[in-house]
Amino acid sequence: MTEIGPKDRIEAERAYTAYVSARLPTLRRIAHLLCKDPHRADDVVQTTLTKLYVHWQRARAADDLNRYVHTMLVRCFLNEQRLEWARVRLSGSPHETPGLPPAAGVPDIETRTVVHTALLRVPARQRAVLVLRFLCDLPVAEVAGILGCSEGNVKSQSARGLTRLRAQLGAQLPVYAA
Repeated sequence: MTEIGPKDRIEAERAYTAYVSARLPTLRRIAHLLCKDPHRADDVVQTTLTKLYVHWQRARAADDLNRYVHTMLVRCFLNEQRLEWARVRLSGSPHETPGLPPAAGVPDIETRTVVHTALLRVPARQRAVLVLRFLCDLPVAEVAGILGCSEGNVKSQSARGLTRLRAQLGAQLPVYAA
């Protein structure tokens, strides 16, 4: 490993700061969709950004930096879900991530709350696939790359996740199917 000089280190830190400043709202939104808890979402984003800082030189060399960071974020989320304390709920209902404007064309708050609550009951890996595919509008191939699995796995996880989501919504589904 080669040692970088002070000028290169300062430039690398500036690039890191600029990247994080520009991407933070998007990362927080994705994390909030995955976690359904603004505090956990912030924890996942913070863990991701810490790891990104440590591996910034390698990350900058990636073909697609945004995809690289999305992969880190989803993996941090999935790793956190494996921990026992992640099952403890500190709040009763999900809230919007503070400081972020609502997404354009979103349904009303009641609809969002019902769908987000149902999404919370979908297993973490399926939830990650659904969030990346349908809420972040990523193609199957990119989701497969982020999750480190095959495209067929993404498709099957999508199908299973949608089935579980439909089961969670139950009788309310026709109201939200439009």
